[in-house]
Amino acid sequence: MARRGPDLSRPRRGLEWSGFYDPDAFGRFSEGIARFLGTGRFLVGQTVAVAVWIAVNVAAVSLRWDPYPFILLNLVFSTQAAYAAPLILLAQNRQDDRDRRQAELDREVNQRTQADTEYLARELASVRIALADVVTAADLRDAVDRVTTVLEGLGERMGALEDRDAAAGFDPEDPPAV
Repeated sequence: MARRGPDLSRPRRGLEWSGFYDPDAFGRFSEGIARFLGTGRFLVGQTVAVAVWIAVNVAAVSLRWDPYPFILLNLVFSTQAAYAAPLILLAQNRQDDRDRRQAELDREVNQRTQADTEYLARELASVRIALADVVTAADLRDAVDRVTTVLEGLGERMGALEDRDAAAGFDPEDPPAV
């Protein structure tokens, strides 16, 4: 029966290798391999190598090192796949980490942009509220026009009153007797 540690939420640690290797250098190496395996140059080169391999082993009887079922060729493909798949997965994991970091940075930038936009919207609203109480030139012009109209009306009424008083013989300089 296997012994279990006190914390069952974590998997047991495997064997640890005490040697040093640079994980970033190995990751860059695996990304280089993955990039190369995904190119047309690799596919064409592999196709040519397989065609030459099969042609030599079928046509040249004296140079035949891998007869018809091409077991050695299958072994080469299996070895290539055994190494290529983990290297490609490692490269994808590193790309996922980069994408995750970029998404976090984008999220932070979006949050700052949203906060700045909200701040500017509040400032704009406060400026609009402050400007609502400010008298504009058009407001002053309208007020002066209304005062001018009222004063002209008063002037006409005063002129009419003066004409009436003059017709009645009332002198504004002479006060009435009480």
